[in-house]
Amino acid sequence: MAMSSQLGFSTSINDLAREYAASVRGKTILITGVTAKSIGAAFVLGIAATSPKLIILAGRTKAKVEQTGKDLEAAHPTIPWRLLELDLADQDQIRRAAGEVVRYEEIIDVLVLNAGVMSTPWSTTKQGIEMQFGVNHVRYFLFANLIIPKILKSPAPRVVLTTSDGHRLSPIRFYDHNFDNGKTYNSWYAYGQSKTANMLYARSLAAKLPSLLVFSHHPGVINTELMQHMNDNDFPGSDRHGPRAGLVDVLG
Repeated sequence: MAMSSQLGFSTSINDLAREYAASVRGKTILITGVTAKSIGAAFVLGIAATSPKLIILAGRTKAKVEQTGKDLEAAHPTIPWRLLELDLADQDQIRRAAGEVVRYEEIIDVLVLNAGVMSTPWSTTKQGIEMQFGVNHVRYFLFANLIIPKILKSPAPRVVLTTSDGHRLSPIRFYDHNFDNGKTYNSWYAYGQSKTANMLYARSLAAKLPSLLVFSHHPGVINTELMQHMNDNDFPGSDRHGPRAGLVDVLG
């Protein structure tokens, strides 16, 4: 479906929902990163107005996911939703969650990989991978690949990855993705390589699975909990020659 010439920078999720209602109606959509007041939660509430068949809300913290579910029920009481516990920092739990999805009676028409972390202090996933690369890319690579057969059963399968213009901060550090086990860690370079990986994964999926529509998108700079680790040094007016100077150029 072609985009209307009336849509642009100021277009809201409600405008888009109306424009593409026919493409969403009757679909089963699985989305990660749906904490209240996040862009994921806004997406859920927006598409609910177009009468999807089922919305599956995936997240690590059950209470936070349930809150978005309650908000969904209040705004659109006729739209069914389901909670999927998904901890992106633990490969074992991801495999269990993927197994649960594979056992669903419903096919998955649209997978939206939206959750992530940004500029976090040095830490690793349970399996020892730098946290941003592990959560923002490796875990999604694992989860999506495990449930791809379920998605490909859809007559119009789609995968959407939320990435960032911050990919310009760093390519994938194939030679040292773990920053010498944290000794040379730079939180913004780590974020950049994870976002580059998102984009390359989207391109790879599209190339290998021609029947699958795959998108990676930059949602803009939005003040959500994703920015909780940022401070004044990360914005224009700070030291433009320091380790975060690239971020000023990307986001400023």
